[in-house]
Amino acid sequence: MTLHLSVKEQGHGDPLQRDVKFLGDILDEVLLHEGGQALVNKVENIRSIAKSLRDEHNPSVYAQLKEEMTNLQPPLRQNVIRSFSIYLQLVNIAEQTHRIRRRREYQHQSGELLQPGSLEDGVASLIENNISTDIVENALQTLSLELIITAHPTEATRRTVLQIHQRIANLLQQLDQPCTKREKEDLEESLFNEITVLWQTDELRDHKLTVMNEVKNGLYYFDETLFDVLPQVHQDLEDLLVEKYGQNWDVPTFLRFGSWIGGDRDGNPNVTAAMTWKTLEQQRELALQKYKAALQVLMKRLSHSTKRIQVSEELLNSVEQETALFEGKKKWRNEDEIYRCKVTIMLEKLEQCGQSGAGYQSADELLRDIVMIEKSIKSHHPHGYALKMLRKLKRQVELFGFHLATLDIRNHSGEHESAIAEIFKTVNVTPDYKALTEEEKMAVLTKVLQDRRPLISIFDTYSPETQEIIEVFRMIRRAKEEFGDRAIEVYLISMTQSSSDLLEVLVLAKEVGLYRVYPDGRVVSNLHVAPLLETIDDLTAGPKLMEQLFQLELYRNHITARNNLQEIMLGYSDGSKDGGTLTANWKLYKAQQEIHDMAKKYDIRLKFFHGRGGSLGRGGGPLNRSLLSQPAETLGDGVKITEQGEVLSSRYLLSEIAYRSLEQATSTLLTAIAHVSNEAEQDDLRSAEWEQAMDEIAAYALEKYQSLVFKDPDFLTYFRQATPLLELGALNIGSRPMSRKGSNRFEDLRAIPWVFAWTQSRQLMPAWFAAGTGLQSFVEKKEGLALLQQMYQKWPFFRSTIDNLQMALTKADLTTAKEYADMVKDEEIEQRIFGVITEEYNKTKDIILQITGQSSLLDHVPNIQESVRLRNPYVDPLNFLQVQLLSELRQKAENNDDTSELLREVLLTINGVAAGLRNTG
Repeated sequence: MTLHLSVKEQGHGDPLQRDVKFLGDILDEVLLHEGGQALVNKVENIRSIAKSLRDEHNPSVYAQLKEEMTNLQPPLRQNVIRSFSIYLQLVNIAEQTHRIRRRREYQHQSGELLQPGSLEDGVASLIENNISTDIVENALQTLSLELIITAHPTEATRRTVLQIHQRIANLLQQLDQPCTKREKEDLEESLFNEITVLWQTDELRDHKLTVMNEVKNGLYYFDETLFDVLPQVHQDLEDLLVEKYGQNWDVPTFLRFGSWIGGDRDGNPNVTAAMTWKTLEQQRELALQKYKAALQVLMKRLSHSTKRIQVSEELLNSVEQETALFEGKKKWRNEDEIYRCKVTIMLEKLEQCGQSGAGYQSADELLRDIVMIEKSIKSHHPHGYALKMLRKLKRQVELFGFHLATLDIRNHSGEHESAIAEIFKTVNVTPDYKALTEEEKMAVLTKVLQDRRPLISIFDTYSPETQEIIEVFRMIRRAKEEFGDRAIEVYLISMTQSSSDLLEVLVLAKEVGLYRVYPDGRVVSNLHVAPLLETIDDLTAGPKLMEQLFQLELYRNHITARNNLQEIMLGYSDGSKDGGTLTANWKLYKAQQEIHDMAKKYDIRLKFFHGRGGSLGRGGGPLNRSLLSQPAETLGDGVKITEQGEVLSSRYLLSEIAYRSLEQATSTLLTAIAHVSNEAEQDDLRSAEWEQAMDEIAAYALEKYQSLVFKDPDFLTYFRQATPLLELGALNIGSRPMSRKGSNRFEDLRAIPWVFAWTQSRQLMPAWFAAGTGLQSFVEKKEGLALLQQMYQKWPFFRSTIDNLQMALTKADLTTAKEYADMVKDEEIEQRIFGVITEEYNKTKDIILQITGQSSLLDHVPNIQESVRLRNPYVDPLNFLQVQLLSELRQKAENNDDTSELLREVLLTINGVAAGLRNTG
């Protein structure tokens, strides 16, 4: 089959627009086949009206578009929704492919033109700024970036659909390469088939995800991209440093991925100790599979014969000894092919891993065997031509061990308090622990921690909740023994509000032997205990809370046992929900500064863990920009950042996009640490005047934000009725409930549905609201516009904040938002609250344009500006249909009529809008 419009027939215009048009033409072919000319004509008519409306707002054209939406009836309506949704998915694929194309174009320049943010660019920056080898070496020793994948329910797309996207992207990339006429026709036919399959695949989940579904979704990225991309980033950095600095470098393993999936039990009763153990088994199984596959490939290359070369005595002795151990097992047929003999034994030991004593007992044993082979090969292989496959495998074992990804454990502070209260009452430590003051709690906990005797007896019985808490800690100890010490390293405490919250976890760790005090005072502690500071109040109180702990000798001994490192997690979501994005981001920045400065007095190293979401309202944005926006002095002891939901597929579904994201983060972090290490540059990090300005701006913004969200009694009514909040739960995109404790209180609503609902309604309020008042009030009262302009030019934190606001305001759309606001039943509430939102939107837009000196939002990134502009005519119809369907759905629900078909159509529009805006929660 030959398509009516081939890639090469579309002229020599912009390659991205060419790909979009090409994929759109194929989709038209599919629509013609699936729904006939009537569907194609209807979709084109709606698109044409929507585009005309975006070019110039005309009330009569607006009414015409709404009429088209209203007149749509099933089954045509569902097909129209899916047409626009799938088109937006194809646009996303085309944009990802274009990013890969641009990266390759830079690489073809042979170093003449460096891609900004690339490893080459980062190393060149070090050279240009005369950063010495000593400083670079020191930076590499402290360089540490951990990216933690989570199961936060913001990925609306099924894994089956993502796999189709991946295949389409790969075919599109192949069309970029030189090919024959027949090859081109085959590729085009394959694309048509894949887009047809995409159309014929159900994009909605018919059941709620289980924890194991989420685990498998997370493992998919390790299997497809991360297992290969991570060692490649390390190797390329090492090669570049050798090339540019002219000396040998041994780059340490600095870039790792961890996971919360199967370990995060905060508000998710489905994550039990048994489920976490099963997760660890699944992770090990994948790691072992990858090593076995790598060794099978390596075996084909290692055909060296001892008749031709001389190998190390160490290798010969190892093969001789271990061959005897595996008597009766299949051996390599040619004894002179010594490396193949060794690899055959290694494969058998991997097969027996976790099954018997004959298998590898740790990843270190596997690593030693690989190093043994590497040393032997170096003795007879030409110098300077190392076997990169062997180096890659060695790095993979260093990165992934047998655990694949370090699993963090998280639970709510209230759960630990309840368990401790029950245990203390059972063993007669104190009858009512919860009733004690904080000072009394600290005294009791300290005494228990200093007492080497255990509290928990096998003869005691506890409530199921407390027993499960105990089982979690027992499981952690077993996991370290079975899967390696790196399998679980950190226990995170949600809603940390007092020092006792951390000591409670230490007591539970003590009860299973993870924390021990010996008679001579020596302390052994095998688990980091990390607070999670989330709300505005918690962030403000954080420095004092941590200092109370650092002043406690018992806790200091625990820190010393943990290599003098304290991990602290900062929550972006709840802080933003609590105080607005601008105030929350400034409080987070200040908390890092203050805790860092305080910890320095005690000579304690800090690792900040940034709990960022994918959306702008939850701290989202490009990974490298996230790093640049932190206080530079806090980067040196390591950084952790969550990678959630739709971020995983957008960054790590395709290998080259994954590489690009990770090289940008590496380049940014390395150069930032090197510059901070350079004493001459330490005074240029920021100005006290800028910080004072942010204090004032944040105070104005907080007052404005809370006046609406917390002080307007009708705000929650508006939120629930003017967004699809109530319908989101039916998307089945996560195993967690939408709210803690299943309540309707604002405080218990999770930040993800909060942001998701506002994003769908094109109001995006969490990502920008109150920022305009904060900035404008400062300008008016302090005549501070020139200062804010200076801050935008020179301070990465402020620039990132303003640019994120620009993006949020661009994705928001007040005309569309008004349609959602009209769903509010009480007209007075609707007009008043939407009026406040509209006024604040315009104020925020105006002040940002003044600060940046731009005439339009996103003028500084025209490619993104154009991307949003081109998407709008395809997102608008989905929003209009969503409003119409929500209104019908809610009316039917009130009448107790069947709503299943309407709900399905609503969910399809939600998927489509999420694809169009490239954000969910």
